[in-house]
Amino acid sequence: MNINYLLCMAPAFLLMLITSWYVKSAYKKWSQVPARSQLSGTEAAQRLIARGGLYGVQVQTVAGNLTDNYDPHTKILHLSQDVAQNASVASLAVAAHELGHAQQDAQGYFPLRFRSALVPMVSIGSNLGWILIILGLFLSYAGIVLGVDIAWLGVVIFAGGAVFALATLPVELNASARARRLLAETGIISGSDEQRGVSTVLNAAALTYVAGLVSALLQLLYYVSLVVGLGRRRR
Repeated sequence: MNINYLLCMAPAFLLMLITSWYVKSAYKKWSQVPARSQLSGTEAAQRLIARGGLYGVQVQTVAGNLTDNYDPHTKILHLSQDVAQNASVASLAVAAHELGHAQQDAQGYFPLRFRSALVPMVSIGSNLGWILIILGLFLSYAGIVLGVDIAWLGVVIFAGGAVFALATLPVELNASARARRLLAETGIISGSDEQRGVSTVLNAAALTYVAGLVSALLQLLYYVSLVVGLGRRRR
């Protein structure tokens, strides 16, 4: 952590702050707008499960705020308490988005499978990568030639995070597109105002993944610049 790192990551930090505010603002606004269908997030999810024939999918309420997710391994759709219990436009948007992931899973959607396959590599690489980079830096400064090679290996491993962030984008955008279609086709959402609310909530959520990708790419770029600098000093 130094001034160069902060300068490199400043755009990502700013973008993440903006998107975090936008998501909270959009969700807060539309969570206060009751849906005409009067369905809670759980009720909407169960109706969509039945309509889509996703009978192996279960719905569970979890603690936290916007902790909603779908687990393809257990086939469990987790809805945060606020989403599960409230019959708001925002709740329906979030629940339908997670159902979109369940639908992707049932249909063998390749980008979802690819992202899931990356999870073990990323969970290991996110820690191992920067450890190897730091180790390579110390060895290089100590005059050990192998240090640069170790640092480059760390960069390659760390790059898995950027690949994961990139793979996440189409998965999330497709789930949001499915959510809009599911809510409209089933009549759970009606009227242009509710459709606008659903789009606003889903678009705001999508920006968080864009911010995550920008952050991962800038961090990778910073580490690449460090190792390139080491290589030049070695020569």
